[in-house]
Amino acid sequence: MGSSKSDEFTLKDNRIATFAKALAHPARVAILQLLIKRQACICGDIVEELPLSQSTVSQHLKELKAAGLIKGDIEGTKICYCIDEEQFEKAVKEMSGLLESYRTSKIKCC
Repeated sequence: MGSSKSDEFTLKDNRIATFAKALAHPARVAILQLLIKRQACICGDIVEELPLSQSTVSQHLKELKAAGLIKGDIEGTKICYCIDEEQFEKAVKEMSGLLESYRTSKIKCC
């Protein structure tokens, strides 16, 4: 398998790609929507809300956490998850900037 050569791109490009990868699965989008809707830390409730097994939900939570979009705090034997406000705002800003750059572009093709 070839390398991604991510070190040849800007830090900003790599951050946007990380956020986009984390959002590239409908289960992760659903998890984020659930966390945003509840506006609180959620522990075991996530599995009850989605048609996925505990292990699958855990993998998706791991991806979201690695991207910095969520954070988890240990409470007893459970980990409670919530939106990482600071990182989420960075994701919104950087991804919006990328998408908005098309609107402000003077070059139109086809």
